[in-house]
Amino acid sequence: FSLQQDVIAGFLYAILILVVFHPVVDLIDNFNLTYKYAPLIIIISGKAGEMTAVEKVEEQLAGLRIARRCTPSKEPTYLLDIDTSTAAQPGSKRLVAVSCSSQSIRLYDRETLQFLREYQGQPGQLHGVRFAHKCDSVVFSACSQGVVKCWDVRSATQQPVQVFSGYPSNVFISFDVSCSDLIVCAGTEKDEDDTFLVFWDARGITDCASATKEPLGVYSESHNDDITKICFHPIEPNLVVSGSTDGLVNVFDINKDNEDDALISTCNSDSTVSSLGWSGEDYKQVYCTTHDEGFCWWDMAQLDTEEPITLLHVLDVRESVCAENHGLHYLVGGLYHEKAGKLFLIGGTSTGNIHLISCGTDGLSLVGTLRGGHSATVRSFCWSPTDESLLTGGEDAQLLLWKPGAVERSLTKKASLKISSSVQKRVRVHNTSLKSRKK
Repeated sequence: FSLQQDVIAGFLYAILILVVFHPVVDLIDNFNLTYKYAPLIIIISGKAGEMTAVEKVEEQLAGLRIARRCTPSKEPTYLLDIDTSTAAQPGSKRLVAVSCSSQSIRLYDRETLQFLREYQGQPGQLHGVRFAHKCDSVVFSACSQGVVKCWDVRSATQQPVQVFSGYPSNVFISFDVSCSDLIVCAGTEKDEDDTFLVFWDARGITDCASATKEPLGVYSESHNDDITKICFHPIEPNLVVSGSTDGLVNVFDINKDNEDDALISTCNSDSTVSSLGWSGEDYKQVYCTTHDEGFCWWDMAQLDTEEPITLLHVLDVRESVCAENHGLHYLVGGLYHEKAGKLFLIGGTSTGNIHLISCGTDGLSLVGTLRGGHSATVRSFCWSPTDESLLTGGEDAQLLLWKPGAVERSLTKKASLKISSSVQKRVRVHNTSLKSRKK
């Protein structure tokens, strides 16, 4: 054979062995291959076995295991929202804040999940909890009584250091803080014909204890029903996206002078928005999930082009993702894995299993299922890109920390907690009948 024929023959033998038969080394003699072909086979085999960056991340997510489990509180409560501090100050301890259906905010140590303190007796139902991005000690929460409160966790008092008050008819059910910590925005329930996005100046929050701040202004024309979610852009403090039960997902540039100019884009989810966020390179994509378990994904980078902005629209994720025999009952929300450049959804079952779902423009696929943690519906989660760990909270009152390949070190025995009927009546339980899908 010529050299060219040798190479071709070796390549064909390699393909045959890799696809049809067993390990390479065992079969070299069986096919009477000369050893000059073996290096080629081994090289090809090595390339075939390499994992892409996305595949490695998916494997890592599927390999999350319980590292810590908090000690359950005496009063059973739903864990509705979770956020972690960013350790912005050198040597500062990372904290976890959890808003509960018992109208309280609980603080934990991020690594040990040791309970630290609780802000109790907040009037009205709490809707969300957020740490300031540039100050580890400041935590915010919105309340249905029409205020957003801010606490300094270094203070021993139960009193907030700042109260952002809305207008008399406001009932806040969503809020967020800009990445620069300069602006706070809250969304209201519909009152008669009015629905508001309310904005405040958040500067100097720790310099005027117990002071009350009045709104900078409102947006009132872009939604016509309850504003269920608000999310500021992770790196552009002037951009914010809002979602509503009117099915609309609106992107605003709040640097503009008025609401009409500020509205950059309006996307229709064809349902009622339950969660939303930013994804993609430079976070130029927006996604949302809906109360009937739908998923929408848009590319804002295509707004000024002829290309369609819709990347994917799934009416019912439960029907498109086969989660083995355990099913998929609900979606909790999404997380964007910046290192992999990949968007994932988190969903689960009523028995506490957590499903991790990969998002692609060609559809959704199940990455893995986390079992053995929760015993009831998971209501909240928080992803930490620093150590690639996941915090989850559920209707079983459990707060869990998941890490890749971890072995649970907590001595706390897993509890299967039942929520009392008195608590359940105070909470809007996550189910698919909350809002019917708009036709």
